[in-house]
Amino acid sequence: MVAGKAAASSSKVGLKERSGKFLRGVWAELKKVHWPDRKTIVIYTGVVLAAIFIMAFAIWIVDSALTFILNRIL
Repeated sequence: MVAGKAAASSSKVGLKERSGKFLRGVWAELKKVHWPDRKTIVIYTGVVLAAIFIMAFAIWIVDSALTFILNRIL
């Protein structure tokens, strides 16, 4: 029984080794990423900001309409 515990504890990998392996894996995956250029980032940012503005405007219109209707009813 004692030999079983010793074998089990020796097969466990320490936190330092696991962390190192994880970080090496992360770094390897980051090297594979295709990073967009500055122009693409600016375009995508503009698209996102425009979509946010349009949705905020639509929500404001619906909210104003519902407020107007409820004020007329009540």
